[in-house]
Amino acid sequence: MDKIELSSIGYVKREELSNEEIKNHNLMAELVIKPEYADGLKGIDEFSHVYVIFWMHQMTKSSLNAPFSDNPDMPDVGVFATRAPVNPNHIGLSLVEILDYKQNRLTVKGLDAYNGTPILDIKPYPNWPGSKLQVVSKFRVPDWLSKIVE
Repeated sequence: MDKIELSSIGYVKREELSNEEIKNHNLMAELVIKPEYADGLKGIDEFSHVYVIFWMHQMTKSSLNAPFSDNPDMPDVGVFATRAPVNPNHIGLSLVEILDYKQNRLTVKGLDAYNGTPILDIKPYPNWPGSKLQVVSKFRVPDWLSKIVE
């Protein structure tokens, strides 16, 4: 199976932002869900956070190389070892905080998607495989990622 067909369940509504501004996780956005999917939001306001899965519709290129592969101070890693948007499938994922819920709209904080971005799915956080909450509190990241974050 090489081809997968997806349909959006809604779109992101927010002010127009630059590439750098979009990384500000304190900014709010509105998730506008199509009326035919609005019933799927029932009970969502009982969660504090959700994952938003979206299509990065403004991406025009793909690569298996990390976006900083030209930087001699950074390691040679592949795109799957990063959160770079230039991966083969332009799927985005953000963990966001729910601020408000009304009818077919969710106001959230922390979404790194542009105005008009198609929403593919929404999943509550945390996960619960085997009826047990799954929250990762002990994890590791490479040193180079820690340097980027600083």
